[in-house]
Amino acid sequence: MTKKNLERASFNNPVFKISAVIVTLFALWGMLSPESMTKNAAAVANYIGSSFGWFYMISVAFFVAFCLFLAFSKYGNIKLGKENEKPEFSFFAWISMLFAAGFGAGIVFWGVAEPLTHFANPPNNSIEPQSAEAARVAMNYSFFNWGLHQWSVFTLVGLALAYFQFRKKSKLLISETLDGVSKKKMSRKLKQSINILAVVATVTGVATSLGMGVLQINAGLSHVFALPDSAGMQIGIVSIMFVLFTLSALTGVNKGIKILSNLNMFLVVGFMLFFLFNGPTVFILETFVLGIGDYITNFVGMSFQMAPYTGNPWVKDWTVFYWAWVITWSPFVGSFIARISRGRTIRQFVCGVLIVPPIIAFMWMAIFGGTGIYMDLFQNTALSTAVSENVATAIFVFLEQFPLYGLLSALMLALIMIFLVTSADSTVYVLGIMTSDGSENPSNAVKGIWAVLIAVITGVLIVSSGLQGLQSIALIAALPFTVIMLLISVSLLKSLSQEEFEAATPESDRELKAGLLTIKKLSAEEELLKKKPDKNGSVKI
Repeated sequence: MTKKNLERASFNNPVFKISAVIVTLFALWGMLSPESMTKNAAAVANYIGSSFGWFYMISVAFFVAFCLFLAFSKYGNIKLGKENEKPEFSFFAWISMLFAAGFGAGIVFWGVAEPLTHFANPPNNSIEPQSAEAARVAMNYSFFNWGLHQWSVFTLVGLALAYFQFRKKSKLLISETLDGVSKKKMSRKLKQSINILAVVATVTGVATSLGMGVLQINAGLSHVFALPDSAGMQIGIVSIMFVLFTLSALTGVNKGIKILSNLNMFLVVGFMLFFLFNGPTVFILETFVLGIGDYITNFVGMSFQMAPYTGNPWVKDWTVFYWAWVITWSPFVGSFIARISRGRTIRQFVCGVLIVPPIIAFMWMAIFGGTGIYMDLFQNTALSTAVSENVATAIFVFLEQFPLYGLLSALMLALIMIFLVTSADSTVYVLGIMTSDGSENPSNAVKGIWAVLIAVITGVLIVSSGLQGLQSIALIAALPFTVIMLLISVSLLKSLSQEEFEAATPESDRELKAGLLTIKKLSAEEELLKKKPDKNGSVKI
């Protein structure tokens, strides 16, 4: 298909047209009546969180177990591609891209803020705030919320997409991962509806994350360099970000996205090393080791933790919120990870995606969150109070405690911006795939339209204060997508079992089966030829 025909096909794709209209309507709602959008969407989101929190908890716990089972089962050696195919990207570039596309920006935002928030407001009312016990519990929950559970969602969707695309030659679409559920073909309209849901969830989830990131950058510029914290500044930041992520997305995975992701990872490692050796080093290392121990010890109990007897909303407000949030991101992150993972085995894929990013997150939390807690416990810096007053400035208040404050703040702002750009450029690329019928090389025109839509939606909702409403809409979309993910698990396992069965079947049996199918097909064609055409020249089948 020529480039011109590809663009025409993309624009005529119902998934593209319908999802673009839905996203635009949500943006208009948020712009014209942000109070109405926030109130109505939040009411539905709160109902879902309260009524279906148990469903999110048990589903994500299942995703963790299912991914680990696949990695260490007989299916672990199956390659996502041809048997002699090698990975397209180096391990470092692969990890950098999947981490940047995932929650890299989120870990920077919450790396200091979350541990200090739990430290000041423990999840259990029996724990004294800002005590040694509160510190340990704060790190335990921070590790848990950014650990295997979060990345199991991305792992499952990414693995299913990679398997069906590279082993079964399917299109890189969420709907294609459900082909193994039943022998009957799914209807075209149902497939399109699933893909539209994936697109809407992706756009709403990413737009609100970008919006919060922009607010953090503006808060940092205001706190560090006394620049105005205003709508004008925020629109300027969105504009700069738009230019950067559009250029990166248009240059493709092998250039812009890969280069920025590698730069991101170098900055992350540099920051961690600097604060590890310039902070309370022994305390950080002990916090990391103890945090890992508590995480392993409490893993099962925390995976199913609810509060039916006390009505404590903490789990709903934090853990359930996180699980729903990552589920809305999973179509985008899963699609992107699948695209960059060709040539790896299922075991390599699961170990790389499920385990490596959480380890990086644990190290970041231990270094930044651990140092912040150390300062409050032993140096009376009251960082937790500053965090409670303004979460967006938490990282910059933290940096004030160190030398080279101006330089560190500038580098941190650059890191946040690059993380946002890498999330956005990956999103634009994946949205192009989703709305171009699974084409691995969507046209620049389609990617450009999604880049404009994401930038406009982000800017409009920041100015109109509609981000919270769009965030609630994204969380609402997580409920039906959780059901889809459970079906994806069934489809993937049945397809893997079928592949193993076919591999174990003698070649003579496979040839006999293929011959019988050919005979059956020829017989059907022969019967069709015997039928007489009606007066219109058509044959009834």
